[in-house]
Amino acid sequence: MDRENLRTHLIRGCALMCIEINSHQVEQLLKFAKLVEAGNRQMNLTRITSEAEFAVKHFVDCLAVQKTGFTFKGKGIDVGSGAGFPGVVIASCFTSDPVVLVDSMEKRVRFLREVCETLQLNHVSSIHGRAEELARDPQYREAFQWATARAVAPLPVLLEYCTPFLSVGGYFIAFKGSSFPEELKTAANAVKLLNLSVIQRELLQLPFDMGERWIVRFRKEAETPDQYPRKAGVPAKRPL
Repeated sequence: MDRENLRTHLIRGCALMCIEINSHQVEQLLKFAKLVEAGNRQMNLTRITSEAEFAVKHFVDCLAVQKTGFTFKGKGIDVGSGAGFPGVVIASCFTSDPVVLVDSMEKRVRFLREVCETLQLNHVSSIHGRAEELARDPQYREAFQWATARAVAPLPVLLEYCTPFLSVGGYFIAFKGSSFPEELKTAANAVKLLNLSVIQRELLQLPFDMGERWIVRFRKEAETPDQYPRKAGVPAKRPL
């Protein structure tokens, strides 16, 4: 990818969505993009390779969470981080509080560690494991004030993955596509069983006619029942 073309689309995309971004954040994200591009030659990190799409569908898409007003205070976790979206973007641009990136594939976790070292994100740690198993570890269960996930699973499954990590009163922020309204209907039982409430939903149009994005915030109202999350693989096979 051409660095200056990517910079132009990133800055223009943010301006069109009225997203604030400073020069240091731009440089961090450009370095991140270069690492993703290099890592993509070794493993499947992203199918997006054009500068315009990368800037909008990865960076601006993640940065759009700024529109919700959420401040990312306290310890946070990004479940199913993959190439680092949105976790690395959030850690680079929105918070200096501890952030944990979780992925089930070890080579992606090694990549994330390299990214955090290169970008000097000393407040970020990367963990290899499945959400269903890590969320039963006392070190991680109900230990976070916020959680995020993007392009990981349908909403009912995603809620079971992420909610157990949250402390009571914590927030889960889901990045969802145009199917979100229908997904929310199918997730009604999961929302009830996991003691959640929907407190914010934002529908945003991505610049350059690249689609729409729902950003939805859930609040955890009470402790997660002991039976959740179920054993690895069960939430995806039998959604709540």
